[in-house]
Amino acid sequence: MPKLICFLGNPGESYKLTRHNAGFIVGEALIKKHGFSPLGKKFKSLLYQGQIGTQKLYLIFPQTFMNLSGEAVVAASTYYKIPTQDSLIVYDDFDIPFGTVRFREKGSGGTHNGMKSIIQLLGTSDFPRLRIGIGPRSDNQTISDFVLSTFSKTEQKDLPSIQDLAITTIESLYALK
Repeated sequence: MPKLICFLGNPGESYKLTRHNAGFIVGEALIKKHGFSPLGKKFKSLLYQGQIGTQKLYLIFPQTFMNLSGEAVVAASTYYKIPTQDSLIVYDDFDIPFGTVRFREKGSGGTHNGMKSIIQLLGTSDFPRLRIGIGPRSDNQTISDFVLSTFSKTEQKDLPSIQDLAITTIESLYALK
């Protein structure tokens, strides 16, 4: 049975190295490492197919902008008949220190509008998620200014090790199933 991984971010070059695109950044590294094949644009997303171990996976990168991510997740999971518990969401979290990766089997959307959209449209928060730490933000910075800011040059140098940690976590979830 195939599973779905959704990497959250905003489409377009101007968002490429922003903190809010931590999900896209991890997903792009996973595609390169495992040679996932592009299937074009479908479900309001860029769609890829491949596998880790023996597990067949579909990867989506919603092109709806963050706040409407649920539309892409619902469309892909409905089309492929993938239960919510078999859909992993990978996204940024400013409440977690930069460089930290946390897996949870379920939870709330917190302050993340992409996750709120997914939870609202799926009608449940019972699905796994992998949060990529991008914090902390300063007290004088709004949430939107912080998440839409680019990673510093020093942080950009650390991104490959964060990608590796996130990919290792994803591989451990699927290689044994």
